[in-house]
Amino acid sequence: MAELTDLGVAAIRDGVREGAFAAVEVADAFIAKASRAKTLNAFLVETPEHALAAARSADAARAAGETLKPLAGVPIGMKDLFCTNGVRTTAGSLILEGFTPPYESTVSQNLWDAGAGMLGKLNMDQFAMGSSNETSAFGNVISPWQRNDGGNAPLAPGGSSGGSSAAVAARLCPGATGTDTGGSIRQPAAFTGIAGIKPTYGRCSRWGTIAFASSLDQAGPMARDVRDCAILLEAMAGFDAKDATSLQLDVPAWERGLSSDLRGLRVGVPVEYRVDNMPGEIDALWQAGVAWLKDAGAEIVEVSLPHTRYALPAYYIIAPAEASSNLARYDGVRYGLRDLPEGGGLQDMYAATRADGFGAEVKRRIMIGTYVLSAGFYDAYYTQAQKVRTLIARDFEHAWATCDVLLTPTAPSAAFALGEKSADPIAMYLNDVFTVPSSLAGLPAMSVPGGLDAAGLPLGLQIIGKPLDEQGVLNAGLALEQRAGFTARPEAWW
Repeated sequence: MAELTDLGVAAIRDGVREGAFAAVEVADAFIAKASRAKTLNAFLVETPEHALAAARSADAARAAGETLKPLAGVPIGMKDLFCTNGVRTTAGSLILEGFTPPYESTVSQNLWDAGAGMLGKLNMDQFAMGSSNETSAFGNVISPWQRNDGGNAPLAPGGSSGGSSAAVAARLCPGATGTDTGGSIRQPAAFTGIAGIKPTYGRCSRWGTIAFASSLDQAGPMARDVRDCAILLEAMAGFDAKDATSLQLDVPAWERGLSSDLRGLRVGVPVEYRVDNMPGEIDALWQAGVAWLKDAGAEIVEVSLPHTRYALPAYYIIAPAEASSNLARYDGVRYGLRDLPEGGGLQDMYAATRADGFGAEVKRRIMIGTYVLSAGFYDAYYTQAQKVRTLIARDFEHAWATCDVLLTPTAPSAAFALGEKSADPIAMYLNDVFTVPSSLAGLPAMSVPGGLDAAGLPLGLQIIGKPLDEQGVLNAGLALEQRAGFTARPEAWW
């Protein structure tokens, strides 16, 4: 039998149910592997006791002949944006130093109720602001992948869910939670050769998830393959009365509905996603994806999303504006870091706490957001960006008249070296060029690994679906996954 840490969510779940191995054996294997991989800096806090408690409960239930919970025996990683009762939660920022929530986020509670156990809290870009996991106050996450062309510079695992992507790719956990505001599940999934899905806005509760941009943030799963993502998403999703944006809908049986037979499905290829200077390898993979979906029975149609080119500028007005409002709560008064200069007053405490607690990228986005919301510029920037957002959503609505899902690249390149782009914020923001439009429209979208570039690094393909059609996205992703036959994995060096 393969090593337990080589097994994914479905294989672990089924193996525990069938008695092929004990849940405690699985938990022990992942705990040991995570403890040996500290070089990657994927975990900020390790919680072996939580994983073992859930595993013992699963084993006891099976011994007693009870029906096992849907995720019984499956240990996972939890992005440090989700509040976890009694476990330090920082959002990757010093300003939440010492914050231990007395409550549980709805998404994490749903997973624990389904029987999952927590291996630990995963590193991330500070307040989910970043595309390389270099803005974390607790150090960079290092991708488990390395170039095969002689370059040995440590690579970015993507962001903001870089700890999640690195941990899943390195087999430190079979699956993990992520959050996606403008691509922070999909881009890191593409960089590390795993699958990840952002569901329709409102599918997963935002309650207890530390906010970045409230009209964009959405939780989702990251795992080895499409089926594992479907399993985790079923457990994570559901209506929550504590979240005003939560959709009051039943959770579909996405795993049961998986099918790679795409006969009758119309796949749109948006012409505007052929950006200038697109690497040949990205375009070649995109064309391969078109052929794979056609082989699965889909009809390929060309569509136009004319306002796509305005998506990035609109996003980087709207998201910072919401961030500047959400992050105003971090003032040193109620929780987290408090810096009070000697002899200083309240305003001095606010200034010192925020200066020391927030990182450079967070400060940059707060400043941008505050600027575009100011009295003299609100209409010129924020109002205009919201109008553009409406036009982008309308583009997608028009596209659905001729297609059912869209196929695009996930990211404009493979993983880059740490430090390669961090000095240029614009270059970093361009990583989101393919993922931001669907985020602005609140649509479900998924990245699936499709192949390797010349340096042996993963490249991803993105499926975008209609509102609430996660099943269509998952099925198209499954068809790509089966035909791509992606089995590459990073060779352990850590």
